[in-house]
Amino acid sequence: MTPPEPIPHWPGELITLDRGHQVYVRSTPEKNGQKEAAQKEAAQKEAALCIHGLAGSSRNWTDLIDLLRPRLACEALDLPGFGDSPPRPDHRYSIAALAQTVEALIEKQADENQANQVHLIASSLGGAVAVKLAAARPDLVKTLTLISPALPDPRPHLDQVHFAVISLPGVGPRLLRKYDALPPRNRVADVITTCFADPAGFPQARFATEVAELARRDTLDHATAALVGTIRTLTGDFFRRGRHAAWRDAARITAPTLVIYGSNDRVVDPRLAGRAARAFANSKIVVLPRTGHLAHMEHPVQVAAEITAMLDAAAVKTREFPLAPAG
Repeated sequence: MTPPEPIPHWPGELITLDRGHQVYVRSTPEKNGQKEAAQKEAAQKEAALCIHGLAGSSRNWTDLIDLLRPRLACEALDLPGFGDSPPRPDHRYSIAALAQTVEALIEKQADENQANQVHLIASSLGGAVAVKLAAARPDLVKTLTLISPALPDPRPHLDQVHFAVISLPGVGPRLLRKYDALPPRNRVADVITTCFADPAGFPQARFATEVAELARRDTLDHATAALVGTIRTLTGDFFRRGRHAAWRDAARITAPTLVIYGSNDRVVDPRLAGRAARAFANSKIVVLPRTGHLAHMEHPVQVAAEITAMLDAAAVKTREFPLAPAG
């Protein structure tokens, strides 16, 4: 039986933040004004923002956004230097800098939509960014969903070694240039094999789109700098004495939190679920079976169900324990 064709990726646009800083943001048609009735319906939904992982893009969230549409008005951004977003004007790729970008976007959208908080949904590198933001600005985050978040792991694994080598001055760009000499088709297949428990489940139509997108990124001057810069900041978080800071940030988060790991994740060790359970105070930890690093792409139905259950539980708690006005 032939599998159904995947839905098209959501449309998007460049949004200007402060000082000429721009990010590309995709959203469902309701937020792009296709129909007046749909716009009114979207205005009644709570806002959500999705943040992709290393070398990913807003396209990674297409299927999950579709499943969450009945409940949430979702947007997905391309982090600076990735997807269709240009680099930050200061060319910084630290976790703190990326969190500043997300913070500025949320505040801008809040001013336009009168929505003070968002449901933050993030994967891998995006998870580290979301933890930083949720700890520093709890007023902006209503709930937090982390999918295989890239938080420091004391157990060494191969990716940490690769990242350390790529972070070496002069070495990283040279290695990446050699890797980039491989055909885009081979590199996309390598990522899917690494990030999916069942690579055969990746739709062929999406595969062709990712190959074309990678070929386009090969022509961009900032593509390698964005990748190396982000890998360096992750490596710094993993190996320097500040490696525990991310977990301390996690302990400061007050928003209801859902953390999802994949049992077959080759990038983020699912055994970190235990540490996540201890670190996040108001949380539910889930390990999905037969799932790799990108649960929202490999098993979007299960991820959407877990997010919906968290939203339902959070809504019940809000009704039972409403915040009393000051004084």
